[in-house]
Amino acid sequence: MKETALTKKHIELGAKMVPFAGYNMPVQYKGLKHEHELVRKAVGVFDVSHMGEFFIRGAKALELIQKVCSNDASKLVPGKAQYSCMPNDKGGVVDDLIIYMMDENEYLLVVNASNIEKDWNWISSHNTMGAEMENKSDSYSLLAIQGPKAAEAMQSLTNTDLTNIKFYTFEVGRFAGCQNVIISATGYTGSGGFEIYVQNEDAAKVWDKVLEAGKEWGIEPIGLGARDTLRLEMGYCLYGNDIDDTTSPLEAGLGWITKFSKPFINSEALAKQKEEGVKNKLVAFELIDKGIPRQGYPIVDEQGNQIGRVTSGTMSPSLNKAIGLGYVPTEKAIEGTELFIQIRNKSIKAKVVKLPFYKG
Repeated sequence: MKETALTKKHIELGAKMVPFAGYNMPVQYKGLKHEHELVRKAVGVFDVSHMGEFFIRGAKALELIQKVCSNDASKLVPGKAQYSCMPNDKGGVVDDLIIYMMDENEYLLVVNASNIEKDWNWISSHNTMGAEMENKSDSYSLLAIQGPKAAEAMQSLTNTDLTNIKFYTFEVGRFAGCQNVIISATGYTGSGGFEIYVQNEDAAKVWDKVLEAGKEWGIEPIGLGARDTLRLEMGYCLYGNDIDDTTSPLEAGLGWITKFSKPFINSEALAKQKEEGVKNKLVAFELIDKGIPRQGYPIVDEQGNQIGRVTSGTMSPSLNKAIGLGYVPTEKAIEGTELFIQIRNKSIKAKVVKLPFYKG
């Protein structure tokens, strides 16, 4: 199992460690509910150094990105980031990712940990135009400092005005005594905050300084368990659960990042799908009766016939109700529609609701 530059820190702090995407990662420290609420109300710090970082450079960089990604990266300017996905040639999704425009002819692609090798091979195989590619996944550590108090708590560590970094923008500056740190507002929790990209050799020092600077605001380290419940309350897709090699971005509700203003891999087939309408849709639901939906549970109709499956589910710590995402036929995707989740041979009543679950 791989380790991040901070694995020893997590073990010292008493984290419960689990294998995740090939890495030994902290799932929780003091407890999921406590950590979840801390991020919603104040500030917490996650180690998400398992994510992958690819740099694409040169005169052909944009051309390659436009070919493999569904969103329109020509809209980016330096300092802006964009959520996107890479469609495969069979109607599914290779991965979802964030594209950062670092400079003219230089982009950073941040991909999911479990897909680093797959994504690298996929992009490389389509790099017929000769863009320069560099995989820096093993050199970077990534700290996600999340919560409404993040800017106040971290301001003493940088001369960059953190309140000026709007959602999906970033700055490169000095942070915690390190130069050339990417300070980005591309969070996955719905509670504001920043992602800090630093070199591995600086990670432990930056981690300690973040915890020290945030002490006054009650900062604590947060595990991946709370990261999952926080993102699910927002209805953010998780690769491997809600999207994968078999799910269309249009079925997954990612039409807003699928831009047909330019050609990309499988764009013709997806445009046809958009025109004809999708057969299934990813919906948000909450349970009316008692139970907790989990990934893989069948979604059934009133007669007990399976019509779909749960892709993500949990007991929402913020709302104190059971929530989930799952694929159902389009005609069952209308807000207010009654569904049933099969939990241990019982049909538990649920209804389709609008995202996000958590309104903040």
